[in-house]
Amino acid sequence: MHEVLTEALICHLGFVADDGPVVLPTGFGVEGETLYFHGSVAARPLATTPGRQVCVTVTLLDGIVLARSSFSHSMNYRSAVIFGVPRLVSDPGEKVRALSCITEHLAPGQWEATRQPTRKELAATTVLALSLDEVSVKVRRGPPIDDEADVAAGGWAGVLPVVTGWSAPVTAPDVPAGVAVPRHIRDRADG
Repeated sequence: MHEVLTEALICHLGFVADDGPVVLPTGFGVEGETLYFHGSVAARPLATTPGRQVCVTVTLLDGIVLARSSFSHSMNYRSAVIFGVPRLVSDPGEKVRALSCITEHLAPGQWEATRQPTRKELAATTVLALSLDEVSVKVRRGPPIDDEADVAAGGWAGVLPVVTGWSAPVTAPDVPAGVAVPRHIRDRADG
């Protein structure tokens, strides 16, 4: 579970709102056995989520499994599904730690390299915490599993790997000339 959550950068938060099911993509961070995610206090879905059952999913696609029969095609993947009732993070210290955790998960070294949130910004941000007590992890690896008759009939089968990577950082147009990309960003891009 922790391997999947460490490598993934986005999760999908699913819950049933008053007017039907909702699934929101969001960044996240994990500290110990707690998953944190955040959004604007103006986001009605996040405001109504504390106290309600949710499902958070994370999936890493590693390859498309191509069999001799389209019926036997599959995917190589790693996934985690987390169930529970999130709690609203109201303690200011935990809120800052959670936001740091989310930032560091997405871009290690970035929290210390940037201005910290103001009280106004913290007040405008909802942070939710979800325990990792109830988690289901699924993994599929390996080649296609064809029926013997399909193997005997011949033809190509195999895996088309999916590789996710970083490209060179793109500096914002309003950054003054001569300001270098920070080392922690360059290091991550160089992988």
